[in-house]
Amino acid sequence: MKSASPDATDAPETGTAPDTERNVDAIETFRRDGAAVLRGVVDDATLAALAEGVEFNRTHPSSWSHWYTNPDESVGFWSDYVTWRSVPQYERLVFDGGLARLAADLMGSDTVRFFHEHVLVKEPGATERTPWHHDQPYYCIDGDQNVSMWIALDPVPEEVGMRFVAGSHRWGRWFIPRKFVDHTPYAPESGRYELLPDIDAMLVDDPSLRTVSFGVEPGDVVVFHYRTLHDAPGNPSSERRRRVVSLRWVGDDAVWADRPWQVSPPFEPDGLRPGDPLDDPRFPQIPLAPA
Repeated sequence: MKSASPDATDAPETGTAPDTERNVDAIETFRRDGAAVLRGVVDDATLAALAEGVEFNRTHPSSWSHWYTNPDESVGFWSDYVTWRSVPQYERLVFDGGLARLAADLMGSDTVRFFHEHVLVKEPGATERTPWHHDQPYYCIDGDQNVSMWIALDPVPEEVGMRFVAGSHRWGRWFIPRKFVDHTPYAPESGRYELLPDIDAMLVDDPSLRTVSFGVEPGDVVVFHYRTLHDAPGNPSSERRRRVVSLRWVGDDAVWADRPWQVSPPFEPDGLRPGDPLDDPRFPQIPLAPA
């Protein structure tokens, strides 16, 4: 069992900790700021299994995997997603029910569907920065009940962790996705979609804006809303990898959405129309662990 920090939630033998009472503060913070951290959620055995899954995933990538740098494991930055059916370690964590229960509590939802997992690995010396963006415009999903869970497999000091603009999920704004390689927008402004402003300049000029970030240890989980603006630096460490498994969840109000660009992951409608509930085996409804 993982030894948790004093403010952490103890993880049960299932490998994850859905203890709602202990997580009340984090739930309130998530809903207010659009991002929060929960300590010690995933135990050591589950972390070890996830690490095995990431290595298997790296050597057996999907057709959607991507290297943001030269595919050299010593300096690379790579990602993959929607591999949970072929990586049993991911699938077990999803269907365990503990994290789905936590997602339900965070979202205030009676039901939880699994959207997809996203694995990102920045090897030592991978200095590529993740630009400011928020995730929902990339996705084929509309609805406010959603949450991403960023599960750290390695220690990540606060200064090199993700940074969030607190409350930006409540701005009611939709920013056009940006390419991670050259940071260019996917498309010109259209309808409700607008170009992302200079967030760093906004943070300097507007004293009402603030950012939140978290240092994490293996087993901690950073949770954030799909529309919370965030960025992340590269991995300046010469020795330590930064492996992350992110799980994306949606709740009762999630529906299929079209976008004016190729969505990511590049799911096809397969009969779903805009506004349709996600009643589709690609997005399974997960039985929840007891509260």
